[in-house]
Amino acid sequence: MKSSSPPSAKLTIAAGVSTLLLVGILFGASLWVLAGITIALLVGVNYLLANTWSTSATALRTTGDRELKVGSKANARIEITNTAKVPMLWLLVEDLLPKQVLSASKHSPPLKIDGERLAVMLLWPGETKAIDYDVDCRRRGYLQIGPTVLETGDLMGLFRRFRVGTDPQYITVMPEIVPLTQYEIGSRRPIGEIRMRANVMDDPTRLRGIRQWQIGDPMRSVHWAATARTGTLHSKIYEPSSIAGATLILDMHTSTNPNSHEPVRTDLAVTAAASIAASLHESGEPFGLVTNGRDAADRIRTEGWQGDQRISHPQKRSDVSNAAAMRSENDRLNPVIISPSRGPAQFKDIHRTLARLERTDGLTLSELLVECESQLSGDTTLLIILQQASAATIATLVGLSKRGRAVAVIINTHDINDYTSIAGPLIASRIPTFYLSDKDSIANVCRSVLVRA
Repeated sequence: MKSSSPPSAKLTIAAGVSTLLLVGILFGASLWVLAGITIALLVGVNYLLANTWSTSATALRTTGDRELKVGSKANARIEITNTAKVPMLWLLVEDLLPKQVLSASKHSPPLKIDGERLAVMLLWPGETKAIDYDVDCRRRGYLQIGPTVLETGDLMGLFRRFRVGTDPQYITVMPEIVPLTQYEIGSRRPIGEIRMRANVMDDPTRLRGIRQWQIGDPMRSVHWAATARTGTLHSKIYEPSSIAGATLILDMHTSTNPNSHEPVRTDLAVTAAASIAASLHESGEPFGLVTNGRDAADRIRTEGWQGDQRISHPQKRSDVSNAAAMRSENDRLNPVIISPSRGPAQFKDIHRTLARLERTDGLTLSELLVECESQLSGDTTLLIILQQASAATIATLVGLSKRGRAVAVIINTHDINDYTSIAGPLIASRIPTFYLSDKDSIANVCRSVLVRA
């Protein structure tokens, strides 16, 4: 455990005891000598007690990382044991939680605590006590529970010892899945799984009927059996088709996802993306994910969990509490890219990634699209979900459409005026746009895509 007694305090105690002894010896004052020896013994005993208690307290977190749904409850349990042969008269144990997890705002915090996560204990030799509480998961996210801080000291308050007793555990709260009434977006790649309403290109594998041959019909479309039977040239009529699938592009930049709309709009965008991915998975279509958001698990791997040994050594307990808070830096220049694919493993990967996404100060949406254009699938529709769009973003989307990409935009805003201001330039460039106002409108947005495809 780290000591919270500054070097100056230790020097003051030593200097005071030495002064009493020196005065008593020089002037023959035996009481002064006795007082100095007594104080020295008390300080020594308290120092030994503080060191013994600090090294003999061990903590064990018996609950591990979990993946839960919104509305589920998770248990956190920490067992504290006194391994010394002497009683530990006091030990303060606190399982720390980042402020963001328990933030009190106009919206409900991600977690609600049911139970006590702080306790002062008296432990006899070999005794084990536990802190046990539940957390109610109210919103999606990658939430840190812990670390556990142990604090003890001598009976006179001269020496304080504290340390991080356990590593934190992490709870991944998965975003909700909204059942979609219908979903059918066709890319510009022909000969696929779904029938298109717009006759972009005929699918020679889907014969719809025959009609009399007309000037301009290619010879390969002549229905020779009908021609021989009637004596008049007839042509085959094919259904247009395309591949149903989407590369979900989710904008998580702080400049276009302002704090005034948080966490409602970001969570709504994540829920919409997860619901679309689930629908495509159920229908066996390809789907992928591209975002400029920050993966919280990746942040933990690269920066370390908040409050571990990679932070600077704190000198007081409040520093440990501050170190346990989630870091405020959220710049990310490496986008999250999951290439389109099919199957349950693909959906699980995307669903888990969406749960962990955080806003970022790194790449804007326009910069993301320019950076990743060569990695974007040409077989699936680029389905962009955004709150706000700058002129650069609109220009980038129009450019992608003109270069042959199938682009559709879901505008995530409550104000219809904001939607129309963003949708106008996109509609003028023949880019489908759809209005996402609230959670109930997710299924209707997807149905609108079907009608307008």
